[in-house]
Amino acid sequence: MGSLSIWHWIVVIAVVLLLFGRGKISELMGDVAQGIKSFKKGMAEDDTAKTDTPVDPKTINHQADAKPADPLKQHAQTERKFEGSAG
Repeated sequence: MGSLSIWHWIVVIAVVLLLFGRGKISELMGDVAQGIKSFKKGMAEDDTAKTDTPVDPKTINHQADAKPADPLKQHAQTERKFEGSAG
């Protein structure tokens, strides 16, 4: 009784066809196929975009006025936030 027999599958398929009809199922499969095609096209465009823009791995883009973060100040600010919300 753990597995489904062929009669169970026939009944399930018949109910699905009655509920949705052949037109809806074929329309749904067409939409799925279009989605797969557009996904593949998007992936191909993404790959070509990555290869078209050369990147120099030695160049690092930093902001000119950026200061390094002080971990002690960040920790103190985090502690104040937690202390304020706890009470």
